[in-house]
Amino acid sequence: MANKPKITLLAGILSFASLGVAASQDVWQYEDVFNIEYAAAPQVSPDGQFVVYERRAMDIMSDGTRTNLWQYNLANNSHSPLLSGKAHYRMARFSPNGQLLAYISNEEGDNQLYVRWLATGQTARVTNVTQSVSNISWSPDGKWLAFSMFKPQASSGIFKDMPEKPKGANWAGTAKYIDQMSYRSDGRGFLKNGFRHIYVVPAEGGTPRQVSTGDFHHGGQITWRQDSKAVFISGDRNKDWQDRPRESDIYQIDIESGETKNLTNRPGPDAAPVISPNGKKIAYLRFDDKKLSSQNNDIYLMDLDGSGVTNLTAPLDRPISSPKWDSKGRGIYFSYDDFGQKYVGYVNLKGNIKEKIVKLGGQSLGRPYTSGEFAVIDNDQLVFTHANNDRPADLAIVKKGKVRKVTMLNEDLLAHKTTAKIEEITVKSSVDNREVQAWYALPPNFDPSKKYPLILEIHGGPHTAYGPNFSTEVQLMAAKGYVVVWANPRGSTSYGEEFANLIHHNYPSQDYNDLMDVVDGMVAKPYVDNTNLFVTGGSGGGVLTAWIVGKTDRFKAAVVAKPVINWLSFALTADGYSYFTKYWMPGMPWDHVEHLWARSPLSLVGNVSTPTMLLTGEEDVRTPMSETEQYYQALQLRKIDSAMVRIPKASHGIAARPSNLIQKVGNIMAWFEKYRTKAN
Repeated sequence: MANKPKITLLAGILSFASLGVAASQDVWQYEDVFNIEYAAAPQVSPDGQFVVYERRAMDIMSDGTRTNLWQYNLANNSHSPLLSGKAHYRMARFSPNGQLLAYISNEEGDNQLYVRWLATGQTARVTNVTQSVSNISWSPDGKWLAFSMFKPQASSGIFKDMPEKPKGANWAGTAKYIDQMSYRSDGRGFLKNGFRHIYVVPAEGGTPRQVSTGDFHHGGQITWRQDSKAVFISGDRNKDWQDRPRESDIYQIDIESGETKNLTNRPGPDAAPVISPNGKKIAYLRFDDKKLSSQNNDIYLMDLDGSGVTNLTAPLDRPISSPKWDSKGRGIYFSYDDFGQKYVGYVNLKGNIKEKIVKLGGQSLGRPYTSGEFAVIDNDQLVFTHANNDRPADLAIVKKGKVRKVTMLNEDLLAHKTTAKIEEITVKSSVDNREVQAWYALPPNFDPSKKYPLILEIHGGPHTAYGPNFSTEVQLMAAKGYVVVWANPRGSTSYGEEFANLIHHNYPSQDYNDLMDVVDGMVAKPYVDNTNLFVTGGSGGGVLTAWIVGKTDRFKAAVVAKPVINWLSFALTADGYSYFTKYWMPGMPWDHVEHLWARSPLSLVGNVSTPTMLLTGEEDVRTPMSETEQYYQALQLRKIDSAMVRIPKASHGIAARPSNLIQKVGNIMAWFEKYRTKAN
């Protein structure tokens, strides 16, 4: 299919009129993205009477997310704003006595730590710092707040003889001198010199005092010893920390002396320490690092001195996160993914596991990834973000198995709209007869007697999981009259480590076959038009989309979003190169050229005949723009109808800005409409 090549940049293809669908307010519209709200980060007062949570809303003026704090009273079921306005209010933390609330806000211009007296509404600004505060934690006696904060260091350089700039001269600026292995990060760009440290500050305000030492990063979850004299954190204080991307240990730091003690010291990560209510045990996450590309955490238990280590969740072969003690210290709640869905589970101190207490979801606004948060109210009651495949997250309470939703944040937007109905399909892999789970969305006002075009939407990762979860992108695609299918091929998480690692050092491979089997399963349905098949995916899904069009011409058009095209170049240009070369590759790229090239979609570009769009954020350093440009230029050289869309001010997470989420989906749909064969 040697069509005339055409360069199409961002503004060139997206127009609502070009989609060929009459604007109808009874289905999802692009502008609806700016009206979404969702619940996040619930926190429970010590007496179990109040829940404070973050109410996050899209802001059309700032093109971002505005975060306010709302409160739910469990005693009288009332719901009210606590801190609300144009400023951001986030990361709420109740004091041990429940009378004070610490939080972070930019209400005075920059992000600072505040404390609010809940009875009176009076507020004190606790910090006056120049760097962002995170990971707030109250001391058990209520006198101190611990937090982590980046501490800059002066830049170093070896060139000292630069001539003095004349007054008024307009020079290019100072050259960046980089001698660190970890020097840039997606979403943050070039990293400043310095390290993240732990600080403590009096709860009523004062001068923050640094308690961690050394040229190491200290961060993540902070938990206090019961006597309020020490904190537990995770980090890697090894001199080779930059070249140990998955290593971390748990440390105890004395807040007076700064003395730091290793509680764990072994290969593999130890993280997320949480102390038991009686102060005698620490629960934490750990796995033994086997250098596999996908590895699941377990919940471990240890004494305060690091002894008595026990694995509580060994039988549960699933990705585990967010350990939280029950109120009486008899066991630990946690979240985990299972068959494309995130759940809350519980394990007691004897290792007895209770699964699927409640479903979580609603916080992955772009694509249908697993997501969700929860907090413990008491031993048989939780607050959580409610899973609903046609709504973003609301807040809900589960007590003794009975779920009660307590917010309805999007009914003003969506109650009058017809949304896509979600169904499940499971197919047998043609490779080895394994079951491959998938879901599909039917267009609003679906008519089974009609024929509809099909979009295969492929997840990234590759070690993540899709599920029957809310997705703005899926809803927008379905609203344009498409059936949309998404699947968890081999390599996906939530089916066990063995299934996820079927693509270890072998990606892409038979995951391609699994996806084609899903498409075959959908084409067998009488309402799917097998002459109008389309494919797209982002990140790992972009890899597979490019691989697919190099393997088959069955799709009318494809959109390859933020891909890896050439594993050899990716290994030496991506921000996480230390990790990728150790876990995703059998060794250094120059030692495995044939292996990496054989799995690079660029190796198949000579087979491509499918009209293909490339779409990537201009600030993406996870899958750098150079990957997109290689493939685009190769397609142009082959005279394949192709386009390149460069999303402005976007890193790897394109959906971080509502306008970019719209531009991403809009360009995808316009490209598909360009090649869709219309029914007579």
